[in-house]
Amino acid sequence: MLAIFKREIRSFFTSVTGYLVMGLFLALNGLFLWMFKGPFNIFDYGFADLGNFFLLAPWVFLFLIPAITMKSFSEEKKLGTLELLFIKPIGLWQTVLGKFLGTFVLGLIALMPTLLYVYAVSQLGTTVGNLDMGLVVGSYFGTIFLMGCYTAIGLFASTLSENQIVAFIIAVVLCFLLYYGFEGLSTLFDEGKAAVFVQNLGMKHHFESTARGILDTRDLIYFISLTSFFLFLGIVQLQNTAR
Repeated sequence: MLAIFKREIRSFFTSVTGYLVMGLFLALNGLFLWMFKGPFNIFDYGFADLGNFFLLAPWVFLFLIPAITMKSFSEEKKLGTLELLFIKPIGLWQTVLGKFLGTFVLGLIALMPTLLYVYAVSQLGTTVGNLDMGLVVGSYFGTIFLMGCYTAIGLFASTLSENQIVAFIIAVVLCFLLYYGFEGLSTLFDEGKAAVFVQNLGMKHHFESTARGILDTRDLIYFISLTSFFLFLGIVQLQNTAR
């Protein structure tokens, strides 16, 4: 598993695509938060907090994570090396977990430079350092758990096709539906309880709950369960491919 983890990291950083994906992520965040006029601009917002960044991050990661994961198994299928993974002296679940951890760490690496935003915003306030760190830490935890779900979904999508673009599109659609789809669906219900129940099925509700600085075990169980579910689907799909 460790060898597959290292290989996933190495293959990403030995290609130009890896640097382009991370560069694009940081560029988009920087432009929307600091340069472009609009609802996400921190200077226009008027308050020294990172709420706008955490509103934007799920949408940027919705494209970034599938771009990282799209070649995980699709490339193996295309090159005909997927069969080699099946004969390795490790279980299939270890192979999937190794790739999951590799791509998940890549997402964390992309997220790390945004810690500079915490320092910058804390210095911009009328009172230097007047930043609700509990809210910031909770929002980062929510973002990390959301990335885990996106990564598992992206890996599952990459097991469905040997075409990386197809895998990317499937992952983006699935991530969008599970993040915002239930939120949109809830607006069709007039009854409050039904609407809340449907909202609870989506990632957006649980992300926003965590982003408020409240680490509820229900949210953690939701994210862990959803991540495990899509990793399981990926393993099942690979087993069907091997037959």
